Amino acid sequence: MCFVCGRDNPIGLRLTFYVADGQIRTTFTPRPEHQGWPGILHGGIASTILDETVGRTAFLVDMWAVTGRFVVHYHHPIPIGQEFTATGEIVRVRGRVLEARGEIRLADGTVAVEAEGTYIRLSDEKRRELEAQL
Repeated sequence: MCFVCGRDNPIGLRLTFYVADGQIRTTFTPRPEHQGWPGILHGGIASTILDETVGRTAFLVDMWAVTGRFVVHYHHPIPIGQEFTATGEIVRVRGRVLEARGEIRLADGTVAVEAEGTYIRLSDEKRRELEAQL
């Protein structure tokens, strides 16, 4: 029932993620119900998409993790109705901590949003508990 990727969430974004060139990627076309200012994607939705994308890099190293810290830098508005691509990549892994970064690029290549985050590995027990709920 994840808000970002849950296929059965009636109010969710229903994003599909894939791996390309060692990165996690997704595309999304924002609709009018996702806007903040008229015609512009709400920054919280952009941040949510990027946190999910960057956080999913943990799967590249067989890690289930939760966000510990997430810093967002907004550079350019994201227009409603125009597809964009979000990417995430690992910076480093140290013990239970994964550091990663990502960006949202508009169709013309403009970097609209950048972010970096720290993600904390879940215990094996918590991972099994969550897997059982899926």
